[in-house]
Amino acid sequence: MDLLVANNITKRFANHVALNGVSVSVPEQSIFGLLGPNGAGKTTLIRIINMISMPDEGEILLHGEKLHKNHIESIGYLPEERGLYKKMKVGEQALYLAQLRGLSYGDAMKKLKYWFDKFELLGWWNRKVEELSKGMQQKIQFIVTVLHDPKLLIFDEPFSGFDPINASLIKDEILRLRDNGATIIFSTHNMASVEELCDHIALINKSKKILEGRVSEIKSSYKSDIYKVEITGFNKQLKDTLNHDFEVVEETYKNEVLEAQIKILNKKSTNELIMALMPYGNIHAMQEIVPTMNDIFIAKVNSDTLHYNTNSSLTE
Repeated sequence: MDLLVANNITKRFANHVALNGVSVSVPEQSIFGLLGPNGAGKTTLIRIINMISMPDEGEILLHGEKLHKNHIESIGYLPEERGLYKKMKVGEQALYLAQLRGLSYGDAMKKLKYWFDKFELLGWWNRKVEELSKGMQQKIQFIVTVLHDPKLLIFDEPFSGFDPINASLIKDEILRLRDNGATIIFSTHNMASVEELCDHIALINKSKKILEGRVSEIKSSYKSDIYKVEITGFNKQLKDTLNHDFEVVEETYKNEVLEAQIKILNKKSTNELIMALMPYGNIHAMQEIVPTMNDIFIAKVNSDTLHYNTNSSLTE
């Protein structure tokens, strides 16, 4: 079941089209990666979901209902451009922001004490925000984003400013929030984080959606049947040895070990590749080369940009 659905969202600014008929479906209790190059339209879509701006065309559905102002209470939003009041005390500001999100004073204090203890911030409660490091300020803003237990959480570059230890802490919390029932939209340029966290993704480029689906299925669809193998006891050119069912993409010798990348052709199996290699040496390792999300991101955006530029030149 989808918690949020964007149907044919279009948004224009003067002579610029920020979103052009974009539709995405965000499954309930999932982490959904909203990806794309700078200027693709991601932040515009996020602002529309938060009702900061309105679409020129299309609609957003939340829980099957057209998005309205009452839904905002069930959304937590951590924008990429963040800011706290530098002169306010940390606890005072966190309490103020928690009450803005509808929590009573008592509930806000209880929840804030829990989160401040968890993130080792209790000692900073009465200090001014300007005394905190950037990473500590990021922690405060993460806390006030999730404090009211929203059903939909939207994180725009949530790891910006964090060292590896605190980035890992935030990743663990995001996964825990999903496992406890939250649905998360996650926008980042860090493809390693997408690999670790996201269940589904949508890729936007030049105002249009160009890819959407489950991460595992997308990666599987981009596999090219290329395997990396390591062989010892082999002193010939592998490309001159294997038959037409296998294509040697690359081969190098390193410390008397032949490292080769071999593409399987004609729907042959890995077992048949192993049988073809066995007479010529000892196979020490064999691993399928699966494209990373970073590989797919670059390939898809470059392909789409080339297609866009070609079509633009044809219509000029």
